[in-house]
Amino acid sequence: MKKASLETVVGIFVLIGIICLAYLSIKLGKMEIVGGHHYEVRGEFDSVAGLQDGASVEIAGVEVGRVDRIALDPKSERAVVYLSINDGVKLTDDVIASVRTRGIIGDKYITLAPGGSDKLLGNNGLIRDTESAVDLEELLSKYIHGKVD
Repeated sequence: MKKASLETVVGIFVLIGIICLAYLSIKLGKMEIVGGHHYEVRGEFDSVAGLQDGASVEIAGVEVGRVDRIALDPKSERAVVYLSINDGVKLTDDVIASVRTRGIIGDKYITLAPGGSDKLLGNNGLIRDTESAVDLEELLSKYIHGKVD
């Protein structure tokens, strides 16, 4: 009888441990199981070299969303970046999206500079003004080979 109750206690302990591990994995990975309170906007960039899915989207240094996915538009041959923005954040239709780097060789992220328009971007809205990332390798190559304009 004692062996069965010991096995039950150990089983419950292991189950609680697995539940805690799953919860921490979801929270630390910033994943969401059920929907979420976000809306999606997109922007077209000439280059998003180094930007990855899940990168942060910031306004004034505060994270307001994440990069949902990146695709190539076959017509314009530009990168289309889909951004998942928190519901509480309202973007105007003249917002400027820029690809930035943390530090010299850090991670890439998107920063948004709010505009002054009264019209808001809704779900599936298009950010018209974008600035691509500065390609440090290309700049160094031009400088080394004397082709700086």
